[in-house]
Amino acid sequence: MMKFEVVHIEETDSTNLWMKENGVGDQVVVADYQTAGKGCGSNSWEAERGQNLLFSVMIHPKSLQAKNQFIITQVVSVALCKTLDSYLQKPISIKWPNDIYVGDKKICGVLIENRLQGRMIKDTIIGIGLNVNQTVFKSDAPNPVSIKQLTGKDTDREELLTAFLKQLNKTAKSATIIADYKARLYRREGKHLFMTNNTTFEASIVDVKDDGRLMLEDEKGVAHLFRFKEVQFVIHN
Repeated sequence: MMKFEVVHIEETDSTNLWMKENGVGDQVVVADYQTAGKGCGSNSWEAERGQNLLFSVMIHPKSLQAKNQFIITQVVSVALCKTLDSYLQKPISIKWPNDIYVGDKKICGVLIENRLQGRMIKDTIIGIGLNVNQTVFKSDAPNPVSIKQLTGKDTDREELLTAFLKQLNKTAKSATIIADYKARLYRREGKHLFMTNNTTFEASIVDVKDDGRLMLEDEKGVAHLFRFKEVQFVIHN
């Protein structure tokens, strides 16, 4: 079981950057505010001061090769869903690869960064932005939602963090993690619109491979494999 030291700070540019510069052992850093919070790629993350759960977790996977790193994404995503199950009376899903959705709205974003030592993962920094008590989102983020918007109640952020860390430890030991991840996939049933190279097409999700690639089957029955950022979900708000 991972035992985490939790560090609270009022403000930082990004908790992932803070962890890269200051992280020691299995540690968690929680910030009330981020001046340069990041999502995957070039995406930014909007969060009001003191309203949401903005944190990064450093872990040290044992004997995990870099080629198998997607299992970390699966563990974190499922742990987040199971944590939120206790707070929300609504289905919670994983929009491939690791956005957490309630319906067609995003409640949580994840940015995972691995540092390597040869072919092995030396350590992993898991950045998480979870919308908790914020009710107004001013940026151009297309579809945010928070726990408070869904429940009408404030949630204790410290208790929520504790619940997630407990669930992370539990999920990391699960023998059904891959099946659990696939069962939670957003739009895992039926045909939906996707976009690649500025072209929209209809397809159904067939599988997610062990290396994280998404397999879609188009309307002609042809299967296609996509890496992250090679295909986008078309979501109408």
